[in-house]
Amino acid sequence: MTTITVIGAGSASFGENTLSALLRSEKLKGSTLRLVDRSPQSLDIIHRLAKKLNQEWDSQFQITAHKHHKEALEDANFVVSAIEVGPREELWKSDFEIPIRYGARQPYAENGGPGGFIHAARNVKPVLEIARDMEQACPDAWFINFTNPMVRICDLVNRHSKIKAVGLCHQIYAGYGMVGVALAKDLGIHVPDGLEGMHADVMQHPLQQQVVHQTVPLVDIRAAGTNHFTWILSIHNRRTGDDLYPLLRKRFFELDESFEPLTRRIFRDFGLFPVPGDTHLCEYLPWMSDPVAKPWEKFNIRLYDWEVMAGLRDFSLDRLNEMANGNMTVDGLLETDSEGALEMIENIAFAGSHYHLAANMANVGQISNLPFGATVETPVHVNGAGIHPVHVGALPEPIAELCRRELMTAQLGIDAAVEGNYEKALQCLLLDPVVADLDTARSILDDYLKTYREHLPQFH
Repeated sequence: MTTITVIGAGSASFGENTLSALLRSEKLKGSTLRLVDRSPQSLDIIHRLAKKLNQEWDSQFQITAHKHHKEALEDANFVVSAIEVGPREELWKSDFEIPIRYGARQPYAENGGPGGFIHAARNVKPVLEIARDMEQACPDAWFINFTNPMVRICDLVNRHSKIKAVGLCHQIYAGYGMVGVALAKDLGIHVPDGLEGMHADVMQHPLQQQVVHQTVPLVDIRAAGTNHFTWILSIHNRRTGDDLYPLLRKRFFELDESFEPLTRRIFRDFGLFPVPGDTHLCEYLPWMSDPVAKPWEKFNIRLYDWEVMAGLRDFSLDRLNEMANGNMTVDGLLETDSEGALEMIENIAFAGSHYHLAANMANVGQISNLPFGATVETPVHVNGAGIHPVHVGALPEPIAELCRRELMTAQLGIDAAVEGNYEKALQCLLLDPVVADLDTARSILDDYLKTYREHLPQFH
């Protein structure tokens, strides 16, 4: 049977989704599951929960817990990584606030902009250590990444190790949500009252999911680009085969202008529908950081609520602890979605056949006019021979140019963090669309390197 190592297993979202999905799998019965987390408390909770689910669901897994990944890699077939240098929300907030001191206001600061650079840089050392240890202990294993910034972390493993990597992200479903809202009357989709958009507001998530769950069985979307910056290439009715793009071009502009206004504008001006929703789309565009025009106000770009999400993270872990203790039913874990990990593992390990809507892999020509070797997101086919990207051809050149700049910025930032190279880090910020001034780039970089010195010893 297959051996699965999960690093960062104490993540509350992992316990809720991927862990329960793996343990429900009939195909994986009897497999080995190795749980790794640096936090003793989180590891204890997730280990006890895993053992409880294993017993209640008769999953027949062999489950072990480990404080360091090196103890859990020998002969693994799959390594699932959900690590994050923390405290997550506190650092993200700092990433956003530091550039403001120098007049640069990022729209979001998670995956793009200076925040995307420093966020990735902090994760480089632990992820590269995992990849290097995999080269010795399980060189043929697949590295399945959930850590953001997705493009940059996958690029790190792809270009700086010999390990096979795939990055998984659920953001394609924001595209299904927006299409469902636009075509609701045509497809018979009920849009719940109070749905304002696809932005990262925890109160909106249940409303968003209602629309997504109705739309996916009705519509087939093919999208491609870079993670959180993909574009719908085709959209068809699953029942009739009809091309729905012409109808989407009409219906989306009939919606209230307050619904995803940035997506609306980019769709109008570039001719293709951007998938991720305004909250993520804003990070990669050169027109979203002007301190005079304040486009974040014009397009109502909402910041991540760091305090609320930190509290929710703690709440989720407490909830899993109650399940592990037997004080709360585990029935809520019977319908969870692994966000792609289960589909990758089952179909590779047991020579299945699976079409996955979106996965991040090194470009081997699947997007013909983006750089070879850069990390791009397209649909993939999964079978016993591995994960195979679907070739989608070329993006329209203006869109490809936006993606190229982001990819080059990402690669420069990763190389800088791997090498501890100040010049490449500076060039990464100078090329970033958020930064508009030479001195500002240097000031932000110097402040970041000083503030996060303990996480970035390679620069010192």
